[in-house]
Amino acid sequence: MEPVVDAEVIEAESNASKARKTLADSIARARELPIPVLVVSALILVGGSGGAILYSDEIIEWIQGEPDYQLIEFDAEQSRVYAQSLVDLGHPDWEGRLSGTIEEKNTADSIKLNFSSMGIPATLEEFDVPMFVIGSEPELSLCTPGDIGVIIGGPTPCTTADVNREIVEFSHREDFVLQGYSGSSFVRYVDDMPVIDLGTGNDSADWGSASNAVGLVWLKPETEGNTALFERAADNDLEGLILINDRQNCDELVADDCVPYFKSVGISSIDPIPDGLGFIMVSRSVGQTIIDEVINGDARLQFITDVNNAGTATIRVPCGIIEGKTESLVIFGAHHDTVYNGQGAVDDTSGVATLQEIARQFGLLEFRLGTPEMTLYFCTWGGEEEGLWGSTEWVDKHRTMLEENLRLYINLDMNHVDAERNSGLTMFGNNQADVAHITGVVDAFSQAYPELADKYPIDVRKLASTEMPYNSDHAPFVYGIDEDEGVDKDYGRAIVCYGSGSTEYHTYLDTMDRFNEESLMVSGIIYGSVARYLAYGEAQ
Repeated sequence: MEPVVDAEVIEAESNASKARKTLADSIARARELPIPVLVVSALILVGGSGGAILYSDEIIEWIQGEPDYQLIEFDAEQSRVYAQSLVDLGHPDWEGRLSGTIEEKNTADSIKLNFSSMGIPATLEEFDVPMFVIGSEPELSLCTPGDIGVIIGGPTPCTTADVNREIVEFSHREDFVLQGYSGSSFVRYVDDMPVIDLGTGNDSADWGSASNAVGLVWLKPETEGNTALFERAADNDLEGLILINDRQNCDELVADDCVPYFKSVGISSIDPIPDGLGFIMVSRSVGQTIIDEVINGDARLQFITDVNNAGTATIRVPCGIIEGKTESLVIFGAHHDTVYNGQGAVDDTSGVATLQEIARQFGLLEFRLGTPEMTLYFCTWGGEEEGLWGSTEWVDKHRTMLEENLRLYINLDMNHVDAERNSGLTMFGNNQADVAHITGVVDAFSQAYPELADKYPIDVRKLASTEMPYNSDHAPFVYGIDEDEGVDKDYGRAIVCYGSGSTEYHTYLDTMDRFNEESLMVSGIIYGSVARYLAYGEAQ
């Protein structure tokens, strides 16, 4: 997940949205007048074709009066239990739950079992999607030849015969990590492979000079994304591509250094995907060492990656389902996969733990209050980190159901707040009525939990549908249900919560050591209570 753009966005207005805005403005003015509620009948619009009567959400809610929001319960300790159980399912060495692996399968099975233990019927769907598959652990090291390196016709430098050689081995995950859809490279010391510094790797860099060599690119604020870099490397027949992190988490996690992190490549624009191009990111210190010792010195690079980047893998989507009196749908979603190289405690174990605790609370509500008016889905997605595969495939499969019945999609991705780096939470949606519900529930939350409300400030925003970020699993629900384009396109309704982010984002340091379960109460209670209002109204 990428952070939401920190900006106020005004909704682009089609004719329909302009009419709704005019109607909403009229209602706002009417609310200030000392007139009977029956004046609402004067605000009903009669359509120009066929005499259709259009009732907006604003009219219906005004007729119903100001909502009396009832807050759901939320057990923060239980959410930590859910999170720890997910982390414990990670890779035995690399700790992640990479999509399509046995770790991701076990995770999906565990979540489905948890839904069943809550008394919530559950499904588990599988989808075969393009996916890279990691074979053996990658290697990165340098060798400075010994005395034989200067003997013409002598033994090959950096072989076992070169007994005085000096080798520096870098640690996988701490010093370097694979990038999504890296291919397989087999660069050995004996190849004496040239390494070419390409600066920030923009399109004016001399990529041709790195043909049949290893290219080195500095990740600076102005550096383009992985996809553009990978395409240029492929077009110029590079043997390998090394990205030096000099942009993110610098001096925050490790003193005087920048920790390498995983990012994927958008493969839809690359055809064919190169299978012999290894792609890694290294720390700033490792990158500088390569420049000093290889480019400007006598050392040789060994760079081995074993990745099948053109295969397919099976990802999974478990859903807990509470059937309502109607087929109208409220769907909670969070992604249960993580990057391969870390626990992903914040991204997005926190969201899945929150979702499971919300589901448990709704199971208890159903027992106490009976069948809700709306049907509730609690789904977790595989394949998010490599391209939103799980949510995209699920939307595609269930498009007809969603077109007819989706009332609201609620996304929980990195809704966590680090206790020491607390800049609060951002909650936003693309429909004014939904944002109004968030605001109303936030007010109720602030009265019920004043200490939490003060500790974790909440910024509520209304975004245009066309400006909803395409960076997490809400995107297919906003943009993908209606496949039309242009002014006639219908956008799905979604609300999203982002916490304060994580400096450990996509690194080996995103662990339970910094997990703050208390912070999950904020989004869990607020978004759970929005769903409760939609599903149960003001029932006690």
